[in-house]
Amino acid sequence: MKLWDKGTNEISKEIEAYTVGRDRELDLLLAPFDLYGSMAHATMLESIGLLSHDELGQLLIELKKINQTVEKNEFVIEEGIEDVHSQVELLLTRALGDVGKKIHSGRSRNDQVLVDLRLFIRHEIQQLTSLITDLFITLNDLSKQHKDVLLPGYTHLQVAMPSSFGLWFGAYAESLTDDLQLLLAAYKITNQNPLGSGAGYGSSFPLDRQMTTDLLGFDDLSYNVVYAQMSRGKVEKSVAFAMSSIAATLSRMSMDICLYNSQNFGFLKLPVEMTTGSSIMPHKKNPDVFELIRAKMNKLQVLSGEISLITTNLPSGYHRDMQTIKETFLPAFDDLKSTLSICTFAMKKIEVKTELLEDPKYNDLFSVEEVNRLVNQGIPFREAYIQVGKAMEAGGSTLNKEVKHTHLGSIGNPANEEIENKLQQIISAFNFEKAEQSIKNLTE
Repeated sequence: MKLWDKGTNEISKEIEAYTVGRDRELDLLLAPFDLYGSMAHATMLESIGLLSHDELGQLLIELKKINQTVEKNEFVIEEGIEDVHSQVELLLTRALGDVGKKIHSGRSRNDQVLVDLRLFIRHEIQQLTSLITDLFITLNDLSKQHKDVLLPGYTHLQVAMPSSFGLWFGAYAESLTDDLQLLLAAYKITNQNPLGSGAGYGSSFPLDRQMTTDLLGFDDLSYNVVYAQMSRGKVEKSVAFAMSSIAATLSRMSMDICLYNSQNFGFLKLPVEMTTGSSIMPHKKNPDVFELIRAKMNKLQVLSGEISLITTNLPSGYHRDMQTIKETFLPAFDDLKSTLSICTFAMKKIEVKTELLEDPKYNDLFSVEEVNRLVNQGIPFREAYIQVGKAMEAGGSTLNKEVKHTHLGSIGNPANEEIENKLQQIISAFNFEKAEQSIKNLTE
């Protein structure tokens, strides 16, 4: 079954197989959201007189039955059926005859795909936000726990200044808040209703687009019907960019761990159950999990560029090029979710080394502390800087290893509570409860 089939067209099996691609497989991910959109659309059609009250009741009963098969993982797209939209309409027609055929009035596969994708993305962003929060809490707790454990700080991979594990763990916690801010922006772009834009040029039916917006829990409408279609690809690119920011944080943290776990640094230790061995070197304990996180997250950072190249220079209106975006975009959520989960698990297992700065090779870390001590005695900073530098070059300098940092965000005051407040403010701005309640009202 094809929604575009007029009963007169024949398409070769080769062309059909190539053009359908992986839609039948990937559309299973969109099935519940296609049903939510159909429930809202049917309810709206009844309100403008295109369905009777009884017809709406029949359709909603059948749509909820189909949704139950989705929840039980029993929903399938049958052989010869092109996509999820065709399968749902086929099931409705089998059960209800002509009533099932009425549900497509006033919409196109184009706006069906748009609404399915936006509801899917909205759902996935909520799951990502929960997993990011879990990792944030883990990192922030580790920051508090190891607040006073000093760690060598580096610039240019050269010994620089004293840092702490409190600062290091806390830095990646705060990085996640900025990533979440980008995800919030992507959520706001996503959470606008495209239903009613049809094939990109609206409909002569008096569609109540505000009604479907409210029923589906969208924050707003994509008002202009041409722009609603133009947003395909743009929405995905915005979301992919936010995901790439999360991926960059996880990749960089993984690189630090691989480096700090090596014998030459020795700042961290991974328990044996978190490492793999070598087939030839019996001493090896490899941080494979963090190497794989680094690789997978670097791969994810390419996604927004890939979507950009697919959509670049396309004119307005729908083009089949858009279909190919689903092949890498939809699975990317599972990759990121599984990585966030394993990061949270792994970070709880890491062991930090104490008294690292007792090693003489880190003596130079305290040069700035010595400059600041002289400044406190009234010596101008530039003169103190030159004086300490010359003394160190001559080899006669003994640096005081006492570290007294008190300002907000420093070694002695890593601002864990303030960073946590920042996270909570961002999470509250998503207002996931509105979307959840709307879908619950539709399905119950």
